[in-house]
Amino acid sequence: MFARVDHIGVAVEDLEAAIALHAEAYDMELVHREVVEEQGVEAVLLDVGENHVELLRPLGDETPVGRFLAKRGPGLHHVAYQVVDVQATLIALRERGLRLIDEQPRIGIRGSRVAFLHPASSGGVLTEIVQPSEGH
Repeated sequence: MFARVDHIGVAVEDLEAAIALHAEAYDMELVHREVVEEQGVEAVLLDVGENHVELLRPLGDETPVGRFLAKRGPGLHHVAYQVVDVQATLIALRERGLRLIDEQPRIGIRGSRVAFLHPASSGGVLTEIVQPSEGH
């Protein structure tokens, strides 16, 4: 079902400090930066081999990542798995009894199609499934 781990999402309060840690201290290459209005975040991707770390800064306190930071503080936000067809994967997961946050895919970073599974049905971990856009 899942092709590989696509990225690990990390919620941060100070995006510049988090970039400095990952790029300078960890030698990760910053490969993409984007504001994703639909998800209420500014997101940065840093390469780790063929995978990524995604740093997420909320655009406001009432966004999902803003509420996460207020409740839990900075840290691991989600794990994302790459799939070939996000719509077909959602159908299969629903049929297997998993609780979906997104019944339909939405647009994510770099034009990808994404959907989230509720942590209550995915081992306590917010889980994202990602169908990359062409060329990514």
